[in-house]
Amino acid sequence: MTDQTDQTGRIDLGPAVDRVTALLGGVSDEQLGAPTPCPAYSVGDLLDHFMGLAIGMRWAAEKHSGTNPGPGQAERLAPGWRDELPRRLEALAAAWRDPAAWQGSTEAGGVTLPAEVMGVVALDELVIHGWDLARATGQPYDCAPGCAEAIAGWLSSFPDEQRQGGIFGAAVAVPEGASALDRAVGLSGRDPGWSP
Repeated sequence: MTDQTDQTGRIDLGPAVDRVTALLGGVSDEQLGAPTPCPAYSVGDLLDHFMGLAIGMRWAAEKHSGTNPGPGQAERLAPGWRDELPRRLEALAAAWRDPAAWQGSTEAGGVTLPAEVMGVVALDELVIHGWDLARATGQPYDCAPGCAEAIAGWLSSFPDEQRQGGIFGAAVAVPEGASALDRAVGLSGRDPGWSP
């Protein structure tokens, strides 16, 4: 898989979106209540989170403010999610292809950040939660090394004291020579060896 960054540092979220979309066909209704590596979320909760983040991160690219849907909840997952979620994810990727999306500052989930940082946050959400979904449903997963490196760089900026009770758990050590994806997963507070 090739690097998905251009010479300006902008990242094409399309391949990460495609990877998540490819996983959806491998999710059975029976798996919706199954645990994921993200301790707060079942598979159904995670899918509902994807539904909300696809809209929220698209709005961030478009510099449009909206209401944060809050944590993912499987009960909110609409019956047509298998058709709707790919459309929302593709709209998210398309919005971040606009060079203006990466300029200035923007807001998502009540947090304002420089737009180029928010783009990496969107990538992190897609890749790490994509990995969560793949692990929870027994599917293979990979991403471009450049994307994983961008995420790892951002995640490594959070000191341990900011992780306690925050959105990330304590970093999990990975072996020397681990892949960029495993390093990013470990920095997100997950064990790259997690299995259901």
